[in-house]
Amino acid sequence: MIKKLLVTASAAVALLGGLPAHAASKDAPSNEPIRLVLGFAAGGSNDIVARIFAHKAGDILGTPIIVENKPGANGSIASEYVAKAPADGHTLLLGSASTLAINPHTVAGLRYDPLRDFVGVARIAMTPEVIAINPQVKAKTLADFAALAKQRTVSMASSGYGGLPHLAIELLKTSAGLKINHIPYKGGAPAATDTVGGHVDGIIMDLTPLQAFIKDGRLRALAVASKTRSTFLPDVPTTAELGYPSVEAVNWFAIVAPKGTPAAVADRLHAVFSQTAKDPGVMAQLGQSGIEPYTTQTRGELTAFLKSESERWKAVAAAAGVEAH
Repeated sequence: MIKKLLVTASAAVALLGGLPAHAASKDAPSNEPIRLVLGFAAGGSNDIVARIFAHKAGDILGTPIIVENKPGANGSIASEYVAKAPADGHTLLLGSASTLAINPHTVAGLRYDPLRDFVGVARIAMTPEVIAINPQVKAKTLADFAALAKQRTVSMASSGYGGLPHLAIELLKTSAGLKINHIPYKGGAPAATDTVGGHVDGIIMDLTPLQAFIKDGRLRALAVASKTRSTFLPDVPTTAELGYPSVEAVNWFAIVAPKGTPAAVADRLHAVFSQTAKDPGVMAQLGQSGIEPYTTQTRGELTAFLKSESERWKAVAAAAGVEAH
């Protein structure tokens, strides 16, 4: 037992990156687990990524990492919660394109600023947005669907107003001059269910919740909105291949910590989560849900990435007339 306690304490010291002993005892007790908070319910892409990474990264650190789901307001509730948490490396946010780059431009009254209130820790994974339709729709390709959407208004579902899938729909609509009626749902599951049931013509969403429907033929994938084809849908072309290079929408996942978290702590966590992303077992688990590792070499690269993504989606929202509400 004494040996085990000593090992745990050593792991905590390693996490703290050499902080003074009085700071470690005050701000991060050696037996305190790390909480990885996310703003969406269990079962979705964010939750899958969080749980896979928490298990392996916790093993590497020798410190338990507990996943906490705080869904609501497109991830804003969890983000605000972490922004106000102690900056000691023991409360982290698993953010995504929506929470860290899009919400500031589509959610009114947001009480956190992704670029001001957090420090970047690690970008860890991604899954592309997929353009898919109900098989009863008379379109075999994206070109067919675009032609149809110029003749009549087609309906496309998303997981909610102002998120990545919604803005991806707007990108497709404006880039090709299509007549698309956006139908926002309260979550990905009901959106996918209604598309499969034929209540809407199509959907744009993360590959993760659509993968099984595509595999068994209940949805027809027309394109992936990424620069390269997905490893998990190798026969589905990219939007760029099909003549829509501006329709690029990838849901990436990144871990951030409250502003003021010591650099040594953030650097240590960056190294651990980056190592986790390269683990063969982790890669295999992610692959089962259509998710791939997606890392940066440094935390500085992540900071620059977050800024560029925020600027990009701000421009998309403005061009599409998507107002914060």
